[in-house]
Amino acid sequence: MVKQLLKSIREFKLATILTPTFVVGEVIIEALIPFLISLLINDIKAGCDLSVILGYAWKLVALSLLSLLCGYLSGIYCAKASTGFARNLRYDIFTNIQKFSFSNIDKFSSASLVTRLTTDIQNVQMAFMVIIRTAVRAPLNLIFSFTMAYIMGGTMAVIFLIIIPFLGIGLYLIVKTVMPIFKKGFPLFDKITRIVEENVKGIRVVKSFVREDYEINKFDETSNDIRKMFTRAEQIIALNNPLMQISIYAVMLFVLMFGSEMIIKTNATSLDVGQLSTLMTYGFQIMVSLMMLSMVFVMITFSEESCKRIVEVLNEKSSITSKENAITEVKDGSIDFDHVRFKYSPTAERPVLEDIDIHIQSGETIGIIGGTGSAKSSLVQLIPRLYDVTEGTVRVGKEDVRDYDLVTLRDSVAMVLQKNVLFSGTIADNIRWGNKDATLEEVKHVCHLACADEFIEQLPDGYDTWIEQGGTNVSGGQKQRLCIARALLKQPKILIMDDSTSAVDTKTDAIIRKAMKEYIPETTKIIIAQRTSSVEDADRIIVLDGGKI
Repeated sequence: MVKQLLKSIREFKLATILTPTFVVGEVIIEALIPFLISLLINDIKAGCDLSVILGYAWKLVALSLLSLLCGYLSGIYCAKASTGFARNLRYDIFTNIQKFSFSNIDKFSSASLVTRLTTDIQNVQMAFMVIIRTAVRAPLNLIFSFTMAYIMGGTMAVIFLIIIPFLGIGLYLIVKTVMPIFKKGFPLFDKITRIVEENVKGIRVVKSFVREDYEINKFDETSNDIRKMFTRAEQIIALNNPLMQISIYAVMLFVLMFGSEMIIKTNATSLDVGQLSTLMTYGFQIMVSLMMLSMVFVMITFSEESCKRIVEVLNEKSSITSKENAITEVKDGSIDFDHVRFKYSPTAERPVLEDIDIHIQSGETIGIIGGTGSAKSSLVQLIPRLYDVTEGTVRVGKEDVRDYDLVTLRDSVAMVLQKNVLFSGTIADNIRWGNKDATLEEVKHVCHLACADEFIEQLPDGYDTWIEQGGTNVSGGQKQRLCIARALLKQPKILIMDDSTSAVDTKTDAIIRKAMKEYIPETTKIIIAQRTSSVEDADRIIVLDGGKI
C-alpha cells in the first residue's frame, strides 16, 4: 500500500527529502541550546565577567536564528511536498477512473469516488505532512534530548527511559480501540456525500413532491451517526493528553525532588544548579517529543483506512483494455452480432441478451424497438465495447471489436444516450466535444441540422451561453438537440441514438432524421425508440423482447 502511494510523489521528491533534512538541523541546534545555557549558568555562578556572558549571548542568538531558519525551510518544503503529493494522488486516481470500464465503475458508487478524491486524500495529505516532518522531528528530538540529559544528569536520565514503555502501552491501547471506529466511519462519509449528490441532482423532484423535511431528516440522521461515531473516537483519543500530562509532571516532580536533594547533599559536586535546569529542559523536550509521537500515531491511524480506500481505486485495473498490436483503423460502419450472449455479471442467473444474430451493412439505418427492460441499451453498448460479450462475437468493419485499439473503436462511434449529459461550459464548448478543432461555422451547421439553432440564436449570448453542470438551465428537448448536434459534428462511422428524440415533437424528430440521412449518408445509424414514427424510415426494424430478437 505504501509503495503504491509513494509513486505519486514524483517531481516532489527533492522537497520530500529536504524537509526532514532541515528538521534534523533544527533538532540538533535545539539540543545544543540548553547545553550552552547550562554552561552559562555555571560560569555566572563562578563569577564570570560581562565579556563571557556576551560571548554566550551571541552564540545563543546565532543558534536560535539558525534553528528558526531550519524550521522555516522545513515548513516551506513540507507544504510543497505534501500539497504536491496530494495533487498527484488526485490526478492518478482521476486518470485511473477514466480508464475504467462500465463494469469497474459499477463496483464503486459515484459518492464513494468523490469522497476518496476529497476527504480521503485530505487525510492522507495530512498524514504525509506529519510523517516527513513531525515523525522525523519527534524521535530525533527524543534521542538527542535523552543523550544530552544523560551527559548532564547521568543516571537521573534513566527516569525518562522508564516512562517510555508506560506511554507506549497507553498509546497502543488508544490506537487499537480507535482504529475500528474510524474504519466504520468512512462508509458514512460516502453515504452523506450520496445524499447530498442525489438531492442536488433531484432538487426539482424533491420540491415537487414536497419531500424537503424527509430529505433533511435523512441527512440529519446520517450526519448525527457520523457525529456520534467520531465523538466516541475523540473521547478515546482525548485520553492521550492526560496520559502525557501525568507522565510529564511525574518526571518533572522526580527530577526536581531528587535533583535538589542531590545538589544539597553533595554540595553541588555530583549535580549543580546549571545541570539540574538543563536536565529539566531536556526532560520537557523528551516529553514533548513523546506527545508529538502520539499525535503522529493518531494521525497515521486515522488516515490508514483512507490509504486503503485510495489504493483500492489505484489498483483497480480496467476489465476492458486494448490488446497488443491492436487495429488502429475502422474500415467502415458495418456491424455483425454473431450469436451473442451477454451477462452483466458472471454470477447472474440469466443473460441480458440471448443468441443475438444481426448483420448490418455500412450506411444502413436500423430501428430498434421493444418494451422496458428488453435490453435495447445493453445491445448497443456492446458496439463501442463499453462491455464485453459473454459469448459470441461483435464485429465492426468486419473485425472483432476486441481486436481494435479502444480509442480508435470508440472514436468511430458516436452515442446520443437516453440520459443526455452536458458539461459546464458554453454551448459551443459542449458541441466541440464532437470535434475539438471545429470552427464556429461548423458548430452552427450541425446545430441547424439538429434544430438547435432555433433556441440558441434567441439566447442573449448565443453560442457563448453558459451551460450549467448537467445542463440544468436548458429544457429536456433542448438538451437532446444539443447532444445530437455534438454527435453529428463527430461524423462517426456509426451513430447510435438511444431514445434521444423522446423530448422533441414528431415534426422536429422528422427534420432531424432527414438531416442525418443527408449529412452523414455513409454512417450506419442505429435508432432506439419508443414511438414507431422515429423508426418508420429505417431500412429494418428489430424488435427486442426479453433480450431476444
